[in-house]
Amino acid sequence: MSKAEVILLDCWISPFCMRVKIALEEKGVAYESQAEDLFGGKSELLLTSNPHGKVPVLLHNGKPVSESAIIVAYIDESWSSSPLLPPCAYGRAQARFWADYIDKKVFDAGKAIFMSKGEAVEVGKKDFIEIIKTLEKALGDKDFFNGDTFGFVDIIGIAMTSWFPAYEKFGSFKLEDHCPKFSAWIKRSWQRESVAKVIPEAEKVIEFVTMFRKMMGAED
Repeated sequence: MSKAEVILLDCWISPFCMRVKIALEEKGVAYESQAEDLFGGKSELLLTSNPHGKVPVLLHNGKPVSESAIIVAYIDESWSSSPLLPPCAYGRAQARFWADYIDKKVFDAGKAIFMSKGEAVEVGKKDFIEIIKTLEKALGDKDFFNGDTFGFVDIIGIAMTSWFPAYEKFGSFKLEDHCPKFSAWIKRSWQRESVAKVIPEAEKVIEFVTMFRKMMGAED
């Protein structure tokens, strides 16, 4: 397959785009990344491919697929090697449940930390840590959410951790102090080649979040 057959409408800082790139890397799928300027003007291709005008969008042989979790599942179905979802229906249902939990909870909870001031930061931090503790319980003593193999839930979750250094900075805490097993899973997952190639350096993420806070008037 040539690169041109798989195009990702991408933004380097978006954890949702990172998910797609990690999934493609895990599958060994060659792709072309097309950067989108989400602040200065979105491309016509993005606006016509996704009615929400959001990244990521995967274009596979010209056909657009939107929403990161849906794209990761699509990638898993389209390229059968190294399956990301469990083989049984119950396992797949559980994986989708935890992926949905991550989608509904993690990013918004983190945003409540870095976009808040004063006592609201402490409230946001408490909520965030409780959410991660729930995920840590689901992980248990396993290396990955799917057991011994890095899979669907790991991809959905590990991309979100790219912003955790910013949450820790603006919330003045270390997640490892509260959730050691989850933190060990982060370190284990970040060592994978597919993840290491995609996750940006913590300093760059913190720099972006600092700029975003100023843009949104969250700075004192």
